[in-house]
Amino acid sequence: MTPKQLSATLDILNSALGFNAPADAVVSRHFRENKDLGHKDRAVIAETVFSMLRHLPQLEWIAGSTEARLASTRELLLAYFTRIKHLNVRELPSVFTDEDKERAGAMKGMALRDAPLNVRAAMPQWLVDAMLAEGQTEEQVLAMGLAMLQSAPLDIRVNSIKAKREAVAAELKAAGDINTMPTPYSPWGLRVEGKPAINKYKCFIEGRVEVQDEGSQLLGLLSGVKRGQMVTDFCAGAGGKTLLLGAMMQNTGRLYAFDVSEKRLANLKPRLARSGLSNVNPQLIASETDQKIKRLAGKMDVVLVDSPCSGMGTLRRNPDLKMRQSAASVTELNEKQRAILKSASRLVKNGGRLVYATCSFLQSENQAIVREFLASHPDFQLLDARELLAKERVEIALQDEYLQLTPAQHQTDAFFAAVLQRVSAEKAKAQEESAMLSAEDEAAE
Repeated sequence: MTPKQLSATLDILNSALGFNAPADAVVSRHFRENKDLGHKDRAVIAETVFSMLRHLPQLEWIAGSTEARLASTRELLLAYFTRIKHLNVRELPSVFTDEDKERAGAMKGMALRDAPLNVRAAMPQWLVDAMLAEGQTEEQVLAMGLAMLQSAPLDIRVNSIKAKREAVAAELKAAGDINTMPTPYSPWGLRVEGKPAINKYKCFIEGRVEVQDEGSQLLGLLSGVKRGQMVTDFCAGAGGKTLLLGAMMQNTGRLYAFDVSEKRLANLKPRLARSGLSNVNPQLIASETDQKIKRLAGKMDVVLVDSPCSGMGTLRRNPDLKMRQSAASVTELNEKQRAILKSASRLVKNGGRLVYATCSFLQSENQAIVREFLASHPDFQLLDARELLAKERVEIALQDEYLQLTPAQHQTDAFFAAVLQRVSAEKAKAQEESAMLSAEDEAAE
């Protein structure tokens, strides 16, 4: 690392560690304001900053941070070079003093196996406490934490109305000697070797591909959308899943893209133009109870709810999230998740499908929300994600009827999804009576 790169890294860390803004925004702002940093400089700086954020609890422990004493960014960087990059004293950048190098020698002797669980898992204490309270074992917490320390691969989704996966793979190989391989589960996905700037290639510019994690692509498969249907993406955001749904519908039917953020919907417009889709109807709403939603009650074949969440499943990409969220913020999100799911369910017609999804592995945002919803909505039943994916010729190991992906097991972000189907009032009543009879029989035995 050159002195210029080191100086920029320290400047960015001093801002990012305040956790007042997303780390990627802090990095982007610094690069815009310092145009003398070349491509190689930026790559080294960004990699160092994000790797340090992933390992931050470990680095703080190694550097001697306590409630009474916070380690400086320089000490954290020294710990990073010493313990994460495994540089010996002679290999440390020249900006470190003899005193720093002596400190580095002491850091090398510290055994992480003796550290608390949250340090070994590189997670804040609030997150470890939440996972343990939900019944996770220490081994499971550690496995998830270590999996989140890896850099996420670059996955792209081929736009099925414009191209075939094999053709795009060949195009990228010919255009930039970019190697790809089909994703193991998604029929549209390609996993790209390295981190090339895909947005500069013709296949991206002309809408044949979009950057999208394979886990996110699987949510589309669970929706089961078909040609000519009425579909709603209830929390569309910038529209990654909207574009997938539209392509699955083969540009037919009607697809509503709702969101409360005008900025996010504005970001959808250029992506929509590239995609070639004409069946998408973006709609800005004031809240989950907006009048626009009420007018569509009971009319949708499919409603996808990619709910606002803590984002804990994306820590490989957004490592600062674990420090910017808290137990209190997750509790606030739970209230929002309940309200959104309840409101979105009103759009689903009899026999229609409701998919609730998050990019989190916390049960309080996932299974707990779904179970509570089902308890108060007997006209919905849970479908088995394993069976639905098997029908789409996707063989994937899942623990139960929910989709819960993990980077360690599936090499995706930690997405969650539950697929619910609305049943008629008569069928719901019959199911309820059957459940009561079964309970009485068990009690009699």
